[in-house]
Amino acid sequence: MSFRLRLTLVAAAAVGLAVMLASGVVYFVARDELRGPIDDSLRARAVDLAHDNLREIQGENGARFLLPPRFGDPSVAIQVVQSDGTTLRPPGQSPKLPVDDRVLDVARGERGTFVTDAHTPGGMHVRVLTFEFAPGYAVQVARPLAEVDHSLDRLRLFLLLIAGGGIAVAALAGLLVTRAATAPVRRLTEATERVTETRDLSERIDTHGRDELSRLAGSFNTMLAALEDSTRAQRQLVADASHELRTPLTSLRTNIEVLASERQLPPGERERLLNDVVEQLGEMTTLIAELIELAREEQHPTEAEDVRLDVITARAVARSRRNSPNVTFTTDLEESTVHGVPSTIERAVGNLLDNAGKWSQPGGQVDVAVRASEVIVRDHGPGIAEEDAPYVFDRFYRASSARGMPGSGLGLAIVRQVARAHGGEVTFEHPPDGGTRMRLRLNGASEPEPSSSSS
Repeated sequence: MSFRLRLTLVAAAAVGLAVMLASGVVYFVARDELRGPIDDSLRARAVDLAHDNLREIQGENGARFLLPPRFGDPSVAIQVVQSDGTTLRPPGQSPKLPVDDRVLDVARGERGTFVTDAHTPGGMHVRVLTFEFAPGYAVQVARPLAEVDHSLDRLRLFLLLIAGGGIAVAALAGLLVTRAATAPVRRLTEATERVTETRDLSERIDTHGRDELSRLAGSFNTMLAALEDSTRAQRQLVADASHELRTPLTSLRTNIEVLASERQLPPGERERLLNDVVEQLGEMTTLIAELIELAREEQHPTEAEDVRLDVITARAVARSRRNSPNVTFTTDLEESTVHGVPSTIERAVGNLLDNAGKWSQPGGQVDVAVRASEVIVRDHGPGIAEEDAPYVFDRFYRASSARGMPGSGLGLAIVRQVARAHGGEVTFEHPPDGGTRMRLRLNGASEPEPSSSSS
């Protein structure tokens, strides 16, 4: 069963229930209004009988009859009930009124006047008022309800027709309303099916309004856009990685083919080729490691912890000093705690230091500082050219002046990814006296839970 059909049925059921309840109220109110005059006439007749003397007569066959002094309305049936259950009626009155324990209780003086519905032995529906006439006697006064029942039957038929028509109209209106209300859901479903079938993440849904369904469609568009960007980035990463790996693989293959050939090589050429192979393998190993690091998404939250940023930076500086002995690294590290993954933060700081060391002249200086969840790395190299500034943190981007230098163009891209994964950012500045200043900002440490003990 479709969602739209379920909504239609729910709307029709709700309207049907409301119509049925309203019809029931109307029916019972109308019944009471129609019976009210009958009850009033029965009470008036009872008052007349209470002030008159009822006499008993005996017919030719020995039957006993009741003789009221005034018969009054011929449509009113009268019956006297004795405490032993004996009944007397006027002569010629055919309907015998039913007698039950309540009527006998009135005759015995154990119960007061009451009005009720009853059916005569012949099946006539009557309204009966019973009251105490004298000790040991009760009088029943009844009027037929044929006209009232006929009116109520017609009213019941009309109410049923109205209820049925109301339910039908509610079902039709519900179908139209749910059709319009679920249009965004239908478009969302169709778009999802098209995306599943065609794998086309550029699919979008037209959204109108600010209701919940429109917001759902907007969220779906946002999700598709994010997936499209992610897929495009993955494809670009694969394409860039293939391009970057093609050159060292080609060179490595050429060198290995030369080494495997049987031709004679000049003195020292074989050793040079072997060194080139080792160097190219090292570059490929570094590139693959950086690709794996870059391809990782956010780290699992369970791996994050409060870490000392100054301690991590000090370790990274010590490693950079070993890797770049011709560069002087000066440090000004204030105690700072951040919340994150120590290994990835240390990798990001190490990449900033390696980049600064690469652009420093022999004997140059790199200044490293830690201030309030921020690592600042300043080199005194040539700085970043204006045409290269927008692409510094892009994957595989290498400035024209860096084409002859070692590196894969992934170091600063990894720094940006680590910064974003830790709720921060990485930026660069142009100091007035030249060089480049990199700022890696991370989130602060998690707040300690309040102590439950009183001071």
